[in-house]
Amino acid sequence: MLVKEFRVVLPLTVEEYQVAQLYSVAEASKNETGGGEGVEVLKNEPFDNHPLLGNRFSKGQYTYKIYHLKSKVPSFIRLLAPEGSLEVHEEAWNAYPYCRTVITAHELTGEKLKLREVVPIDIANDPVKPSDYKPDEDPTKFKSEKTNRGPLVGPEWWKKCDPVMTCYKLVTCEFKWFGLQTRVEKFIQDIERRLFTNFHRQVFCWMDGWHGMTMDDIRRLEDKTKDELDSQRQQGEVRGTKSE
Repeated sequence: MLVKEFRVVLPLTVEEYQVAQLYSVAEASKNETGGGEGVEVLKNEPFDNHPLLGNRFSKGQYTYKIYHLKSKVPSFIRLLAPEGSLEVHEEAWNAYPYCRTVITAHELTGEKLKLREVVPIDIANDPVKPSDYKPDEDPTKFKSEKTNRGPLVGPEWWKKCDPVMTCYKLVTCEFKWFGLQTRVEKFIQDIERRLFTNFHRQVFCWMDGWHGMTMDDIRRLEDKTKDELDSQRQQGEVRGTKSE
């Protein structure tokens, strides 16, 4: 089992991040969908009967998605996986600012806390793969017209930012298959770091798209995006992040 806690510092308020994250998820989903692969949204609805984190959060938004992968996993997994099995089913209960995805939670047992590795992510200075790099999604070059924030320059840019917040993403991987467990668990954690880095670079650089939106605006965007994803997934070419 591999347990990693990713920590992403962002020049946002906690309130802004709620809108920024949901906006960016919708936009990024479209970028990753096409040619039979990508994101399928089955449910996106309110919940009020699913207590989280010691009953401190019980109301929010529930989503159930299927990620159709194929080209987004390494070749050694594609060779072993049965036809039609390369799908990831994700359930998430978002009771902002706390979100529980599938069975992952931050209240770790003492044993898991010992296993946990803290991994800081610097959206401005951490390297990204050449295939992932886009100049308009580079925090060292972006300056927001709406907020005047950015670019993020220097080794400790967050010390010069106001507002600033840290997003905590806890990922627990357990893949039980003799001979492959270590390799697959490492692959999952590596791809999670890659996704968190790229996604939060987008969150910041798309600021002028989401800043000023309300949660009602976000729900309308999500409804529109669901219809676009259903159509887009069945046509065109495979898009977005691929295994390398």
